[in-house]
Amino acid sequence: MPTTDGPTVLDDVAVPPRASRLDALLTRLGVTGVLARDGLLAVLVTLLTASMLVVLFEYVLEAEDLTVGPAQSAVLAAATCAQAVPLVLRRTRPILCLGLVVACQVVIIAASPPDLSVGGIPQVIAGYTIGTLLPARRALAVTGAAVPVGVLTAAVTALVSGNGLLLPTANHLVAGVGTYVVSALVGGAVATRRRYVELVRLRAAEVVRTQQANTQAAIFAERSRMARELHDVAAHHLSGLVVQAAAVERQIDSDPEAAKAGTAWIRGQGKETLDSLRLIVGVLRERPGADGHGSGGPGGDGHDAPPPGLGALDGLVRTARALGDTVELVREGRPRELAPIADAAFYRVAQESLSNARQHAPGAAVRMTVRFVEREVSLEVVNGPAAGAVADVPARSARQGMGLVGMGERAHLVGATLTTGATPSGGWRVRLTLPLHHEPVSTVSDAAALLEGGQE
Repeated sequence: MPTTDGPTVLDDVAVPPRASRLDALLTRLGVTGVLARDGLLAVLVTLLTASMLVVLFEYVLEAEDLTVGPAQSAVLAAATCAQAVPLVLRRTRPILCLGLVVACQVVIIAASPPDLSVGGIPQVIAGYTIGTLLPARRALAVTGAAVPVGVLTAAVTALVSGNGLLLPTANHLVAGVGTYVVSALVGGAVATRRRYVELVRLRAAEVVRTQQANTQAAIFAERSRMARELHDVAAHHLSGLVVQAAAVERQIDSDPEAAKAGTAWIRGQGKETLDSLRLIVGVLRERPGADGHGSGGPGGDGHDAPPPGLGALDGLVRTARALGDTVELVREGRPRELAPIADAAFYRVAQESLSNARQHAPGAAVRMTVRFVEREVSLEVVNGPAAGAVADVPARSARQGMGLVGMGERAHLVGATLTTGATPSGGWRVRLTLPLHHEPVSTVSDAAALLEGGQE
């Protein structure tokens, strides 16, 4: 039979039952098993029953002017004490335990005086256990079946002794309902409350586990975002620094003035790189505002500026041209304002595409096209092949690293589509397309033009 004492399993996490003080005490005493604890209960009930028998024989019978013979007293005492023994099986075999208790009660009724109703504590415990372990209907059926047994025994005993039937049967009917059925109802109520408490504990454990999972997911997402940002900054700025440093190294002896200019450019790019890194790593520092100061007010962080977007592509192209790259920027359509996260995604994809072109196809011309059409905005970066790089295109495709992975993640984050691949000429194409679900009126002049058109 199932019990309510075992641990509850929530998926792969076992939620141990809440131990009471009595459970803790019994565990310290070494009484840990179900049979051992029920056996200890049977011993205690037997001792308590024996004490009650002493009171019965010494005081109650004399007060009620009832007479019990020696043989009858011995049978009554033996049956009453033996009635506690089946409690050892109360949780492992509850129905058998109740049946043995009822059998002992039959002997007790037969040995008791006609006007005396002797009910033992084992009846209450057996009925209560039935209520806690069995479904409500079955528990009431089992305990209800035990009531007529006592009533029938009392009726037969009264007929044999020649006494009246009404009083003994009524007494044992009330006593049977009180000891068996009412105890089962109480046990069912207690079991319901235990299940409710267990459900609350399960829900609490699930909430804790969900919070932990959400926290881990947020940490992983933030780490991925930081990794993408750091990669973009490092790949773009450091690759340019490496190219310019190589040029300066060649010009130190032949053209010192050009080498000095290149060194100044490297210094400027280094400062820009540090500023970009501070902007990214700034999210790891404690942000102002908890004390009432915004980021733009006194005490604000000067590096909390928003990340660049499509409007910063001109500066990105100028930086690439300063490194010796041949870059052409083409804008088509009427520019519209994008969400900040989408605007930053376009900029980072353009930045990574220029870095990849510089690394994998040095010296190749790059054409960057930004198109605004009615329902979408797209960015296309196409570079030609470097000398001797046509045969290396498959190796480049197989060597997609953090750059293409980061661009794909950015596109997925803003709901855009990213397509990359080799061109027929041996170059490389990166295309990012973002659908626009509405046509915003971005300026006051546009709104005025629309109103004027409607009036005409």
